[in-house]
Order: sequence, then C-alpha cells, then structure tokens
Amino acid sequence: MLQRLIFVYNADGGRLAGLQDMFHKILSPATYSCSLCAVTYGATSMRPEWQQFIQQLAVPVEFLHRDEFGRDYPQWRMHPLPAAFAATEAGVLTPIIAAPEMDATDLNGLMKLVQERL
Repeated sequence: MLQRLIFVYNADGGRLAGLQDMFHKILSPATYSCSLCAVTYGATSMRPEWQQFIQQLAVPVEFLHRDEFGRDYPQWRMHPLPAAFAATEAGVLTPIIAAPEMDATDLNGLMKLVQERL
C-alpha cells in the first residue's frame, strides 16, 4: 500500500547549493538541470498553487535533493532525475514520474500526472 509520494530534485541540498541553483535558474533557465525545481518554485519559494495541490493529496509528500536521495536510497542513485516515486510502508520505491516526463511538462501538467498516477 502506498505510504507516501517522494519527489526528488536534480539538485543538491544545502544553502550554498540552493543559492547557486536560484541564480542559475534566474540567469540561465535554458541550461538549468532541474525541471521539477523550475516548475514548482519561483525565484525564492514554492509556488502557492503547487503547495496547495500537494497539501490536498491523500498521501504525505516528501521532497528530497539528489544527494539526500542517494544517501537514503543508494540502490536508486543512478536513476535519472528529477523524478517522483511511490513509497510503500516497507520502503519499496516505484518510479511513477520519470525524468523525461518531468522535463516535458509544466506545473499544470505535473499536477495532472500526479493525479493520474496516484
């Protein structure tokens, strides 16, 4: 049974990495490597419509950065990111949104994919 939904950014965590990502996204959006970050965040914070959407889902949502995901799920370290995974109570992950799908969608499309796959 699905316990939670995990979104994984194609970016590392931490303040310095966050600042670098913010400036990269603003200054050179075409070369920014995390489409999940690009569609769910503005310059400094999560988009309100995305925040409201995830709060209304029937399952808890967790967000991990690339380095955190690799640490917590080393067997998935080489999986292309960004991505979304369904996690069971036993900790088994199943990819539900792949990197190419994330890269090809906007915020409304992402919300629709989540609804379809839950």
